[in-house]
Amino acid sequence: MEGKTVSTWAGTFSCTPELYFEPGSVDEIKQILESARKASKRVRMSGQFHSPSNIAMTDGYMINMKNFNHVIEVDKDKCQISVEGGCIMEDLNAKILPLYGMALSNLAAMSNITVAGAISTGTHGTGAKHGILATQVIQLELLTAQCEILRCSRMENEDLFRAALCSLGCLGVIVTVTIQCEPEFKLHKRQMSCTLDEVLDKLDNHVASSEFFQVTWFPHTEGAIMSQTDRTREPVMSSFNWFRDCFLSFYTLQFLYWLSSFLPGLIPSINRLFYKWCFTGCRDDIAMSHANFAISFRFKHDVTEWAIPRSHTAAVLRELKSWLAANKGVYVHIGVDLRFVQEDDIMLSPAYGRETCFINTVMNRPLGKFIPHDEFWSAFERIMCSVGGRPHWAKTHELTGSELKVAYPEFEAFCEIRQRLDPQGMFLNDYMERILPLVKGPVSPW
Repeated sequence: MEGKTVSTWAGTFSCTPELYFEPGSVDEIKQILESARKASKRVRMSGQFHSPSNIAMTDGYMINMKNFNHVIEVDKDKCQISVEGGCIMEDLNAKILPLYGMALSNLAAMSNITVAGAISTGTHGTGAKHGILATQVIQLELLTAQCEILRCSRMENEDLFRAALCSLGCLGVIVTVTIQCEPEFKLHKRQMSCTLDEVLDKLDNHVASSEFFQVTWFPHTEGAIMSQTDRTREPVMSSFNWFRDCFLSFYTLQFLYWLSSFLPGLIPSINRLFYKWCFTGCRDDIAMSHANFAISFRFKHDVTEWAIPRSHTAAVLRELKSWLAANKGVYVHIGVDLRFVQEDDIMLSPAYGRETCFINTVMNRPLGKFIPHDEFWSAFERIMCSVGGRPHWAKTHELTGSELKVAYPEFEAFCEIRQRLDPQGMFLNDYMERILPLVKGPVSPW
């Protein structure tokens, strides 16, 4: 298609690719890449457009993977599944895996994303004994700019595998992914209200207290919500209340935030109101794992997220809280989320080499209205960088290659692999040129 304009789900970025494709087979993807190479065009892959950054935007060729979404093979004995890169996580978790009595060990809160997109951007869930989603991948196949399919795993092309598990879409097209699953299971989620200090004072104990631990802090208040989620064999149970959870928690909140766009000083009171109104006390839910991991994102928002060493979490949150208290004219919507993951050795994983806490902050777009947030996000980024923070690749950040080179021990190794696979820069765009040092001149083939 020509002249098709696409935008991110939150409306943060848009572009009009010269040509937009929705292939359904490897042969069709190869035809696109061959055409792009002959015409010296750049190519970016896209999925469901849930990334709020411009990582997928291009004025060249865009390949949307939504029709490249088939199951390749299921090995019930090994509890493994192989799928095409465009398979939607929501379909995989709720429709495909249950047919075989299987489930993924951990999931992100956002489920309407492609498998390849989740891998490429370092998408994660929470759980101190679990890594980012890509750590569940045991093999993948990569279609390069030269239309060669490279298979990689821990046993074959290991360095390429460790690079491709968080590829940013600049190494090639992820055509197949083999994922290690486990027998399906249920989760019991308990949400308890507390103060932020109660969480931070004994953070390590809390993180160790359940398999999937998460915290949400309500800015401008002392209030926080601890979510402790563990496996159970108890029957499914829900504490869902339509009036409280839908009408009050979401629609009324959006209206009040829209009202606060004219009177920003209302935001602290709104945050306190919703903390006391909807989250005071304890709530229990038991559901199949994929249902308890997923969160429904009903409204558009701007978001930034950073990964820091877990040991700095308490100090960073207290510094954020102190900064907001000292800057009276700056207001932040709920909430600031803390999630915890295990270290890994994936070259560009934000959790590379260290136990990690991901800290996420949002500004809603109530009734579609943009709310300025530059001052807080600049302070947020500065505080994160002061402890060696690394940005979530799919979300907003301002770092460049020189800064990322310091943050990632194997950053140069990744760039060398990218240069070997794609010396002409077919899979680059403005975002990639900002964060990657571009090497000129001939290089050895892979």
